[in-house]
Amino acid sequence: TSEVIKELEGIRWYVSGDKGHIDEDGFVTIVDRYSRFAKIGGEIVSLGLVESEIQKVVDEESHIAITAIPDAKKGEKIVLLLEGSQDLDELKEAIKSLDMNPLFVPSSYYKVDEVPKLGTGKADFKGIKRLALELEQ
Repeated sequence: TSEVIKELEGIRWYVSGDKGHIDEDGFVTIVDRYSRFAKIGGEIVSLGLVESEIQKVVDEESHIAITAIPDAKKGEKIVLLLEGSQDLDELKEAIKSLDMNPLFVPSSYYKVDEVPKLGTGKADFKGIKRLALELEQ
């Protein structure tokens, strides 16, 4: 319990592993998980941020998942999985138009039948990483 309950300035907090912010009304907004970061060339990259930026150019019938896998040169690299009708080459071109930091641009892209999901319908991040590793072989 002492690992997840921390006291800061007289207030007890539950440490969930989520990244978020508290608004002026005291509401907490979760924006990402601290476990969903990659270290690329010594820089910390939020996979959630990469995913939300790229989502801007994904068509309505398609779905993406972003993960990071080991890379011999940079430590880790970003892999994008695409499920749906969108053409992979068109998506790559659309991503170039986003003018993102080069660290945020995926190194590998794969079209998949289905992005792994949990029974709740949420993204299965472990399954996504496992699939990306298999596809990189």
